[in-house]
Amino acid sequence: MARPEKIRLGELLVRQKLLSETQLQLALEEQKKSGRKLGRFLVENGFITEDQIADAVARQLNIPFIHLKSYSIKPDTTRLLPEMQARRFRAIILEDRGDSVFVGMSDPTDLFVYDEIARVVKKNIELAVVNENALLQTIDRIYRKTGEITDLARELEQDLGDSYVDFGLGTSPGSEDAPVVKLLQSVFDDATQVRASDIHIEPQQDALHIRFRIDGVLNLQTRADIKIAPALALRLKLMSGLDISEKRLPQDGRFAIKVKQQSIDVRISTMPTQYGESVVMRLLNQGGNTLDLNAIGMPPAMLARFRAILKRPNGLILVTGPTGSGKTTTLYGALSELNSPELKVITVEDPVEYRLPGINQVQVNDKIELDFARVLRAALRQDPDVVLVGEMRDQETAQIGMRAAMTGHLVLSTLHTNDAASTPIRLMDMGVPRYMVATSIQAVLAQRLVRIICDSCNEAYTPAPAEHLWLKSELGDAVDTNNYQHGKGCTNCNHTGFNGRIGVYEMLEITNAVAEAANQPDPAVFLHAAEQQMAGNTLRRHAINLVTAGKTTVAEAMRISNQFDE
Repeated sequence: MARPEKIRLGELLVRQKLLSETQLQLALEEQKKSGRKLGRFLVENGFITEDQIADAVARQLNIPFIHLKSYSIKPDTTRLLPEMQARRFRAIILEDRGDSVFVGMSDPTDLFVYDEIARVVKKNIELAVVNENALLQTIDRIYRKTGEITDLARELEQDLGDSYVDFGLGTSPGSEDAPVVKLLQSVFDDATQVRASDIHIEPQQDALHIRFRIDGVLNLQTRADIKIAPALALRLKLMSGLDISEKRLPQDGRFAIKVKQQSIDVRISTMPTQYGESVVMRLLNQGGNTLDLNAIGMPPAMLARFRAILKRPNGLILVTGPTGSGKTTTLYGALSELNSPELKVITVEDPVEYRLPGINQVQVNDKIELDFARVLRAALRQDPDVVLVGEMRDQETAQIGMRAAMTGHLVLSTLHTNDAASTPIRLMDMGVPRYMVATSIQAVLAQRLVRIICDSCNEAYTPAPAEHLWLKSELGDAVDTNNYQHGKGCTNCNHTGFNGRIGVYEMLEITNAVAEAANQPDPAVFLHAAEQQMAGNTLRRHAINLVTAGKTTVAEAMRISNQFDE
């Protein structure tokens, strides 16, 4: 293929009627002031989309425009161009065609990049245009650190020799180049690239396993020699300020790291096991968009009611569900909307997961008898308007929280229950007086998380017989009128068929009728009133709605439904 010719982007877009002369002149004037690229300015100011620019350039040069999200890419082929050059040149090798390579570029008119790629791969180049944002996301996925992690683990194993512990590792000057440091850096880089929420470092009898939890499911990333386990645990303890001499007792700590310009807060837990110390790290992206109620997947009508309840000056709002069901994200989303200079907001947490400016956050510490109840009592003497209690673990905390809700404070908290209707009954079982439960609770929100089908590889499929039977019990004769989807797996989703998660919700609002039923000694009366109030808007129904909308699979809906089946 001949070298591409340079084109004037502004004139091209005007000629193809994607931009007016007035818009171009405005953009050119602003470009002179800011020095930014014309295309970037046009996209950021909403004049045009990246895809429209790429398509226009492709038509002008008579080359294809490739949608990377739906394109099947072989990682081994892509790596013919090293990661550093791929990022620098904004280019990716899509296919190896023998004498030539098919290359996607965000700017195929860049003659210097064209010549440099030809020099690196030593083959002829056939060009295509790709969206720059999609290109960078694809590079993040393709150039993963799995191979590098394995190589660094081997390097660390050789560095340690026959010794199982290197107590000086990571403490001496220049230790940034130590194999253990480079290994951990690669592990964090890789975990961030694949959006892992947790890293598990687990010593087994014959190997050390490093696993990532991605979209709620654990994936084995690498197996390494067991002898490097103590060095990794030691380094992580040093980073989090834990006692490196104590290996017989569990320890908890935290530290912050920077990965690719992202600030990551890491919560670490160590636990002695049969073959060494197991380390689990929860990754909390402090710059992520995790605190927006609009993004969590709550149905619009329910979200409107939830926001209306949040505006009430007092009462208790409970969010329930098992560990890892997104309760904290929902509560912080609510807090971020409540947070204003007019309101005093105090949180009592174990641990403090996200740091919110303008909010007073208190960390519970049982070692010094600073438990939930004690901190909550102190918090109520600080003249708060809104109080968040991380979890109502016992009768004392629950009763203090409810008294606060009855005396002019808005209280938010969590509880581990299966669904919304069983939550008030659970509080009564804990010993909280019936009248207090009935009068203080404003609403109970129960939630789960389901994985979302990858939009790059989703396709229609026929549910298996067991799935069809389950759907029929829920949908009746309407079961065969829907178009069911699943993901076949692609590079965009690491071949899992899923990409991200979304919440599944049900909300019980404590109306006068429900509160009156809660005061009755027979739980069946309350459960009947709760069922009528929710009017079929249950967790299971929301999950099925996501299935029929093509957002998740039948298997995912069945999985979360089984969590609260009797």
